[in-house]
Amino acid sequence: MATKSPSVEVAVGEFTVRVSNPDRVYFPARGETKLDLVQYYLSVGEGIVRALRERPCMLHRFPTGVAGEKVHQKRVPHGAPPWLETVRLHFPRYNRYADELCVTKLADVVWAAQMSTVEFHPWNSRRPDPERPDEWRIDLDPMPDCDFTRVRRVAHVAHEVLTDLGITGWPKTSGGSGLHVYVRITPEWGFADVRRAALAFAREVERRAPTEVTTTWWRKDRDPRALFVDYNQNARDHTIASAYSVRGVPEATVSTPIRWDEVDSVEPRECTIATVPTRYAELGDLHATIDNQAFRLDQLLEWADRDERDGAADPGQPDADPGQPDESP
Repeated sequence: MATKSPSVEVAVGEFTVRVSNPDRVYFPARGETKLDLVQYYLSVGEGIVRALRERPCMLHRFPTGVAGEKVHQKRVPHGAPPWLETVRLHFPRYNRYADELCVTKLADVVWAAQMSTVEFHPWNSRRPDPERPDEWRIDLDPMPDCDFTRVRRVAHVAHEVLTDLGITGWPKTSGGSGLHVYVRITPEWGFADVRRAALAFAREVERRAPTEVTTTWWRKDRDPRALFVDYNQNARDHTIASAYSVRGVPEATVSTPIRWDEVDSVEPRECTIATVPTRYAELGDLHATIDNQAFRLDQLLEWADRDERDGAADPGQPDADPGQPDESP
């Protein structure tokens, strides 16, 4: 009969987190355990806290490892430590509320990992005003027959458009087959306007690379060789894995900040919980100064107005309130 692994206590600053089942294998491709996951998050502590700080955060939990059931956890469960902080969110469709995790310190991240969280999916707004995003997310999402060489080329086009706008973008691998670029924005607009700006940007990228990029929302209508610039990741309650988040795949890949001059050389599959700690120790957090400057969306919203005047239809809106505040019991 299998015996239960003894728990271990992990000191995180002034807090202590008890990690149960530390030897449980979470990532079967190489055998990394729950404790390996905790130690990874400790190794990139400042970076993951910066990526999540003050943001409502949905947790993607894998109670028996990534080969098992995946739970999307919005509510912080009863019995959480008293030092854990939350943010209350309203879900209009059901007129319900959820108190989501709001990371302010590394102990919060380690607690979540102890609760079997592998992926952290924060909102692009913060606790002081959850309805006004301060982050615009550019998601370069390849279709099944789009190779990573095309992703690299389109990333350069996106960088060119950002440069023309006078905006600094911060790239990272997605931990999957695409790339993300984050931009800090002044929190003056609601989700609808941020999404309009993101759509206008996506259309400009498509204009500059029409044979490689699509902004068609419905997947069945897209060219399987195209790269989709997913503007709908900026809709309310739509989230993607944060910088330094591990992904729930057997290889334990990590959504990893990179420099623009690495776009042509980075191999996302090589960015894992086994390799990113060394990279982080050598390079530090490549997003360390992301909060130093916030940009305005006025030019992009003017582009959106122009496109609408010219008759461009909205390609498709996602469900802006996608379900109950928690998909788990």
